[in-house]
Formats: sequence, C-alpha cells, structure tokens
Amino acid sequence: MAESQQSLQNHARIIPAYHYFVLGAFTLNLVVSFINLFNAPSFTTVTGVLTAAALITLAVFARVFALKAQDRVIRLEMRLRMRELLPSSLQPRIREFTKGQLVALRFASDAELPELAEQVLRDNIQDRAVIKQMVRDWEADHLRV
Repeated sequence: MAESQQSLQNHARIIPAYHYFVLGAFTLNLVVSFINLFNAPSFTTVTGVLTAAALITLAVFARVFALKAQDRVIRLEMRLRMRELLPSSLQPRIREFTKGQLVALRFASDAELPELAEQVLRDNIQDRAVIKQMVRDWEADHLRV
C-alpha cells in the first residue's frame, strides 16, 4: 500500500482498529459493567467494573508508553541530525532544545532545519503546533506510532 503525501494537516495518525474498535469495545464494556452494577450490585459486578476500567487504563497507558519511547528515539535522532546540519555556532546549543521542540522540528527538511532551529531557540518557541506550522518543506514521518 502506497503512503500518501504527508503534511501538517494529515500527519496525525489514527489506527481505526485501536482508536475505534479496541477503545470503543472497552468503553462499551465499562458502560455495560456499570449498568450491571447498578441493576444487581454484587462482588461480581464490582469486579466487572474494576476489570473494565483496568482494560481502558491498560489501553491508554500502552499508547502513552509507546509514544514516550518513540519521543526519546526522535530526540536522539534529531540531536544526531542537528550535529550534522547545524552551523558550528549552534552546535553547543543542541541540548537546549526541549523534547517537544525536537519532535516538532523533525518534520523540517535538511535544508531548512538550521534556520528554523535557530529561530526556535532565538524566539523560545515552545508550542509544537506553532513550530510545525513554520515548516515550509515537510519531511514525512510515516513511522510514527
């Protein structure tokens, strides 16, 4: 299957089987468990609610943990990329970039990264969305979880 052209408008990734089916089924299970609890309170219905809540918590944290691990990899990748692309005057400042800034800057092409990185540091731009909007030549990231 061919990857579509990625841009600021479509770079967020939705996995229907996860976001809709899994989370939807777990949410429906929680609602049904609460209904059962109110209709017939018992140890079994209480454990049903707890299990349903635990499944939703598990699904959410599985996603959060994967994204945090990926952000760490992106941080490392961007620091290495910046070491190659930034002018010597900016090299000592690479560690000043926050994780959020690096995650947003990863979409900048090699040609525009030095100028954009300098602007982000100079103006202390922290908002990922603002940084992504500043990217002119979008470098796709189809490997994002």
